[in-house]
Amino acid sequence: MPENELFNNDEIVIGRNAVTELLKSGREIECLLIAKGELTGSAAKITAIARDRGIVVKSVDRKKLDLLSAGANHQGVAARVCAHKYSTVEDILELAKSKKEAPFIIICDEIEDSRNLGAIIRTAEACGVHGVIIPKRRSAGLNFAVAKTASGALEYVKVARVSNLSSTIDRLKKENIWIYAADMDGQLWSKTDFSGGAALVIGSEGRGVSKHIKSCCDVTVSLPMRGKINSLNASVAAGIIMYEIARQRLD
Repeated sequence: MPENELFNNDEIVIGRNAVTELLKSGREIECLLIAKGELTGSAAKITAIARDRGIVVKSVDRKKLDLLSAGANHQGVAARVCAHKYSTVEDILELAKSKKEAPFIIICDEIEDSRNLGAIIRTAEACGVHGVIIPKRRSAGLNFAVAKTASGALEYVKVARVSNLSSTIDRLKKENIWIYAADMDGQLWSKTDFSGGAALVIGSEGRGVSKHIKSCCDVTVSLPMRGKINSLNASVAAGIIMYEIARQRLD
């Protein structure tokens, strides 16, 4: 396979020349993958360009690149492209302002499962959410698995990717937006007043909302668990609380 061709799907670009041209094009890139031990020569230049653009750079085993490339010559370099363009936090706030609505935002704290993120975005669209915010690191991005699960919702929901969630939360608070953490040991979700600007924080599948991010939130809300397990799938929990917020906005 010529090194300037895309691999067998639109998500992966392999080869040093192909990735260099991809970086020059300005297209949204999810992350750059560099084989361990390859940070020399043109690979070092590619890495520098990516970092200048704020693109996440990951050092991975060469075997992982071999698998992604199905044996094609990746030259120790590959890039995952985004399925959709990212927005900014300002775009989300401006959308709410243009609709003359109090901001309704979802913050995903390290949701690493693409299907969960896609499902959250899909439900967010149905509930009238103005935007979803995700961290740049330790999170699924707008990859093609997310797009597939979202089932078209990415065309309508603004998703912003930020370097620092806690700083972003502080920014939202200055806009009179209350921050609600969905986590254990909080007040009952159905008894919580979500009126006004609201941002709901959904934690990762295994760890929940991180301790630091939870400390930045104004209120913790919980769903009652009557069975033997002690937590719900992240997208299911998000959906239940999103619909409660949406319901209160209709009252």
